[in-house]
Amino acid sequence: MKIAAIDIGSNAARLLINEVKINNRKPEFIKLNLLRIPLRLGMDVFTLGKIGEEREKMVIDSMKIFSDLMKIYKVEHYRACATSAMRDAANGQDIIREVKKASGIDIEIISGDEEATLVYENHVAEGLDKEFSYLYVDVGGGSTELTFYENGKMKYEKSFNIGTIRLLNNLVTLDNWKEMKEEIKDNIVSKKPIVAIGSGGNINKVFSMSKTKDGKPMSLSHLKKVYKEFNALTVEERMTKYNLREDRADVLVHALKIYNNVMAWADISRIFVPKISVADGLIHNIYSQLKNKK
Repeated sequence: MKIAAIDIGSNAARLLINEVKINNRKPEFIKLNLLRIPLRLGMDVFTLGKIGEEREKMVIDSMKIFSDLMKIYKVEHYRACATSAMRDAANGQDIIREVKKASGIDIEIISGDEEATLVYENHVAEGLDKEFSYLYVDVGGGSTELTFYENGKMKYEKSFNIGTIRLLNNLVTLDNWKEMKEEIKDNIVSKKPIVAIGSGGNINKVFSMSKTKDGKPMSLSHLKKVYKEFNALTVEERMTKYNLREDRADVLVHALKIYNNVMAWADISRIFVPKISVADGLIHNIYSQLKNKK
């Protein structure tokens, strides 16, 4: 069975195509293709309140490409979700209608809470030590989703309008940070030690740059060190020194600031980075729903 997930975020749109095979009665998810297009919808939406003509055309053209790729791979089931930027865009629904006409793709706008739930669909914590509680931290361009698990049960989830594109455009206020800090202090509490599980392109990049072995956590002290190094450099210097694309070099420092604050406020010293995303969660969600129907 071939399943595709489309995640239209504030920074980029991603198409993930997986083949699901059953081995010993367990599903195995095999990645066939992952395509990322840096649409940067948040650059328009968070400053103008809507998606401009140029980026609207980029969305439509990207979805045509995604549609063609799904046909080539003979995808049987898909789900396309848009998050923070499309949620906030005054013309979001108009663009969704244009995309449907041009590509046949149905896009649904999901809430921040559903976005957080989709990250959990990867079920990463299930394979981790039960002696700990876990805080999923998903940092996007427009929002950060926090989901807290203790004893295998979700205790708390919340979406905050603090994201890398918003920070890049100086659109996050002290009140936004204060709200996040108070929510974390009040709700991310456990008798067990808490560890973080990070998701999103930025933390994946920091993890690969750190040369940490897969399955091992990064420390908060390491993230603080990387933040300090990046913050001292211009975007061009980051691109040259760390061989980064511009659309990664300009937001990475803001992502690190979010992770550092969340971990410090929750008294977390370690973060696992299992390279999961909303798109991966969508794949698992589609498969679960198909399985339940059977």
